[in-house]
Amino acid sequence: MAHLLHIDASPRGERSHSRRMTREFVQQWQQRYPDDAIAYRDVGRNPIPHVDEAWIAAAFSSPEQYTPQLQDAIRLSDQLVDEFLAADIYVIGVPMYNFSVPSGFKAYIDQIVRIGRTVDIEFNEAGSVYKPLVLGKKMFIIESRGDSGFQPGGRYEMMNHHDPYLVTVFGFLGITDITFIHVENDESGGQKLAESIANARHKITELVAA
Repeated sequence: MAHLLHIDASPRGERSHSRRMTREFVQQWQQRYPDDAIAYRDVGRNPIPHVDEAWIAAAFSSPEQYTPQLQDAIRLSDQLVDEFLAADIYVIGVPMYNFSVPSGFKAYIDQIVRIGRTVDIEFNEAGSVYKPLVLGKKMFIIESRGDSGFQPGGRYEMMNHHDPYLVTVFGFLGITDITFIHVENDESGGQKLAESIANARHKITELVAA
């Protein structure tokens, strides 16, 4: 039995394409793998706090050194990391906002990138060496975009700081098996959007079946 973590990062509700696609993905997954466990986290409509000075102090201290303030500051992060590490498979809906991820999802990432928990660090004469600790996982990222042309070779390729960032940061933790599913042309709507949604649905069905 696998453990799937479903995360939505859009602040939109029913108008969110990424939410609709992650929901359809997970529904198909449950139908095909009914014994798998599903956990859900909504960081778009239930925002994760940004890190602050107390969080940083706690993250770089040993638990034996925690004051009550530091315990409070790191408690949610510990819960998020535990939840993240428990999963074998991730299905994440992350729209593109201003060529990157929404700030709420960046806050989530900052909470789960933790030295000693999701990545380790060693020092030698050349400097720091990072060791990923989140290994053997599979990630599906469903991304909605207002326009098209952000793919490799597209007219907006150089403006796409969304996909490369997620590949980099999750790869830093050890997750390198990442598949993207894109819904594009939300701004233009009409047939272009409908075709993009249909293509995303087709890809979801293929991925779940595989």
